[in-house]
Amino acid sequence: MGPSGSGKSTLLSIVGTIEAPSSGKMTLDSKDPFSLREAELAAFRNRQIGFVFQDHCLLPQCTVLENVLIPTLAGDADPDGEARARQLLDRVGLGGRLDHLPGQLSGGEKQRVAIARALIRQPLVVLCDEPTGNLDRKSADAVASLLFELHGQQEAILVLVTHSEKLAAMAPARYELMDGHLVKR
Repeated sequence: MGPSGSGKSTLLSIVGTIEAPSSGKMTLDSKDPFSLREAELAAFRNRQIGFVFQDHCLLPQCTVLENVLIPTLAGDADPDGEARARQLLDRVGLGGRLDHLPGQLSGGEKQRVAIARALIRQPLVVLCDEPTGNLDRKSADAVASLLFELHGQQEAILVLVTHSEKLAAMAPARYELMDGHLVKR
């Protein structure tokens, strides 16, 4: 958490390997992703980092199942991808909606698809940028509970940026950006 302009989006961009740090160094799994060539960096990002955005960013022409599988299309073939996608969609309560298009889903359902998509590659880090910001209170609470539950089961690092005090209070550990530093609350 932190006020606008405190660096939350910059933090996500750096950890997500979208933007290199202006100073210092970031390592993930003992690797400096910014030392990789562009194609290697893209592959690293695809395998090691899952993204959940405020606006779910689903492809409208693809089904729920296809949207979850999109990260598996890049890089090495993933023979278990479809089975894992179906399992994740069952876990997020959408096992019966695999063939639906995003336009046929509620906001909360779309965000649950986005969570499944972020977890499909079993990443080391899951980055969430205001994942409940566009949802009504009931859907936001359901998505937040699901996100924290799945995070615990996946054993990934979860970095969640939010303005929501309620969402932040639900997190197992809570940090805020203060003067460019993460401070545990």
